[in-house]
Amino acid sequence: MQKRCARNRKRSKRRAIYCPHHGCYLDSVSQKYSLYTESAGTLQSRGINRLSALLLVATHTAVPLVGEWLEAFWCDDCQETNWYYVRKVGDRTYEVQLAPCELWMQATGVINPGGNPSVGEFTRRQAKARSGVRDFGVMV
Repeated sequence: MQKRCARNRKRSKRRAIYCPHHGCYLDSVSQKYSLYTESAGTLQSRGINRLSALLLVATHTAVPLVGEWLEAFWCDDCQETNWYYVRKVGDRTYEVQLAPCELWMQATGVINPGGNPSVGEFTRRQAKARSGVRDFGVMV
């Protein structure tokens, strides 16, 4: 028979996400970045039949991938932070691997490190400048 304090414990348990190299527990240091897809082939590889996958892509331009995301974790053994592709396999089990570059194009809410391609070089430079009048100093 369990103690009363053990039965009434309602606290959530830690996610069982472990380092693929060392096997130690990984501490999350970022938010989750959800993934989406725009191709029927990706949905088919995740178990959706061909007709349903084509219909989903036709009706919704971007289909969210449930149970898959990108997240940064800190490893105590490595002493470094890495971005991982996390996939929920079971109720409390996760599959973790280093995030490949291709997945960043499928993540929602991620800022493009190259910047917006439609923004000109002058505007990009002014946005990075602290005072905003660096290029106009010659005119004064």
